[in-house]
Amino acid sequence: MRKIYIIPNLVTTANLYCGFTSITSAIRQDFTAAAWFIVAAAVFDALDGRVARLAKATSKFGVEYDSLSDLVSFGMAPGLLLYTWALEPYGRLGALASFLYVCCAALRLARFNVNTETVSKAYFQGVASPIAAGTVATFVIFNAATGLPNDGGWIPREAIALTLALALGSLMVSNVPFPSFKELNWRSRSSFGYLMIAVMIMVLIAVRPEITLFVVTALYLVASLGWNLYRIATGRPLVLKPIKENALKE
Repeated sequence: MRKIYIIPNLVTTANLYCGFTSITSAIRQDFTAAAWFIVAAAVFDALDGRVARLAKATSKFGVEYDSLSDLVSFGMAPGLLLYTWALEPYGRLGALASFLYVCCAALRLARFNVNTETVSKAYFQGVASPIAAGTVATFVIFNAATGLPNDGGWIPREAIALTLALALGSLMVSNVPFPSFKELNWRSRSSFGYLMIAVMIMVLIAVRPEITLFVVTALYLVASLGWNLYRIATGRPLVLKPIKENALKE
């Protein structure tokens, strides 16, 4: 058996642990804790690849382990959270909507693994599963902090949760490009205004994370979709360009 790298896989294990704990918290109906564990899993997921590259400890094992952990943390955990939090009153429809979300997350991860060497890394092909899961989690946190939307409102919480499950699941398996920021040069010089915007976002997250995190994820989705609609309207639809002429050979 090939040797495996300890540190990056420990970070991936922390991601998996957060996903598992989110599931157990949702079963106990501790929905806010379940949502925060999904957010924590997303943080560990963002770190493991960077840690592996910095330590020059990337491996095929780590890639596969990361995908399996992501399915738990960003597929099963948010799907079960949606069901136990708001979709259970819909009965079979709610269960099917939750399953559809989990299935789309699995398909999204499988497609990402297949296309990782052929599709440009500047954009995600469909919304990334951590972002979709983060939207679900931060929405639950936002609802717990503000009480909005409430059960007696014009649009009930259950209807929004059902819409989230169907819409996010569809976006994950779509071909709609979403910016990944992976090829952004963080060392490049920029204007003072960009720094101030970044600082303001960090301050808002620190002051009211239960509100700001949902606003940031929602703005990312809305802005990305609006950008795609604008390009389509102006006759310039964005096509994901391959980084190789031929796909991976089996």
